[in-house]
Amino acid sequence: MNMRKVTSLTALLSFLLLMVTSIVLYIVPAGRVAYWSNWQLWGMTKDQWGAVHINLGFLFFIAIVLHTYYNWQAVMSYMKNKARQFRMFTLDFNISVVVTLVVFFGTLAGIPPMSTVIDLGATISEKANLAYGEPPYGHAELSPLADFVYKVKADLEASIAKLESASIHVVDNNEPVGELAERSGVSPQRIYEIIKPPSVGGAAAMPEEAPGGTGQRKLSVLCSMYKLDVMTVVSGLAAQGITATPEQTIKEIAVAAGQDPHGVYALIYQLSLK
Repeated sequence: MNMRKVTSLTALLSFLLLMVTSIVLYIVPAGRVAYWSNWQLWGMTKDQWGAVHINLGFLFFIAIVLHTYYNWQAVMSYMKNKARQFRMFTLDFNISVVVTLVVFFGTLAGIPPMSTVIDLGATISEKANLAYGEPPYGHAELSPLADFVYKVKADLEASIAKLESASIHVVDNNEPVGELAERSGVSPQRIYEIIKPPSVGGAAAMPEEAPGGTGQRKLSVLCSMYKLDVMTVVSGLAAQGITATPEQTIKEIAVAAGQDPHGVYALIYQLSLK
């Protein structure tokens, strides 16, 4: 066995798989949606993809350390000038440092093209969030069934009857929705689809409490989700002294108005009831 070859090949393979997991985690729906809809890709959940990504990262790190050890002479040669004298800050090294720092601090500052990559990922994830469906409130899958039914304004006895008719057997009203769904081989989202009142739809489907991730959602998208006329909402907010445009996020509208995003959402919710 040649350890140098094993190390190099391990570094290559772990790097390639690390790129695959990075791409998956780049486009995966938000956690609240992934857990709610029981999202999977190639039979793996978001948590499993995340766990694989972390361990591949550790494997890649170890392989790179060993690769550097076995190729130390070659690495040192990169630090030498044309006269073959060792220089830490050669032109090549300086360029590498500058490029790395530009990406690092550019990401923190939110400037292109770093911000473009982040925004693209957010756009892809948002489309996935809408495609798979949002929970009625944050971490709804963790709520006991009785609490969940109450929060979605359904009747407990009628809900249990509906679930039993769908071959989902309730043994304890305090069993978390997520556990009930897992035991029944369905997603928490399916539980909600079965028990939600017939009247839920359109503007009435808008939850009183803002679901997770609402602050990053554009006003136009939020209105589309709950079948609200966006210009009516814009006018309603203007009547409250809040200037908004359809393409602004709820957080951007709130910051410009000097308010909390939850406060802006609450105003939109009140408008949906009119």
